[in-house]
Amino acid sequence: MESIIGIEIYPIISLLIFFSFFVILFWWVFTAKKAYIKTVSNLPLENNQNDIIS
Repeated sequence: MESIIGIEIYPIISLLIFFSFFVILFWWVFTAKKAYIKTVSNLPLENNQNDIIS
């Protein structure tokens, strides 16, 4: 691996992408509107007539 020129940048980029994703996710969770969170969390529990599988 040491013979490949510029390979040391890939782990740094991977770490930055990983860290950025979770920082953005953390920010979104704390800034999301509570009504939206409640609506989305109840979606799997709603019983719609159009979703009945025969």
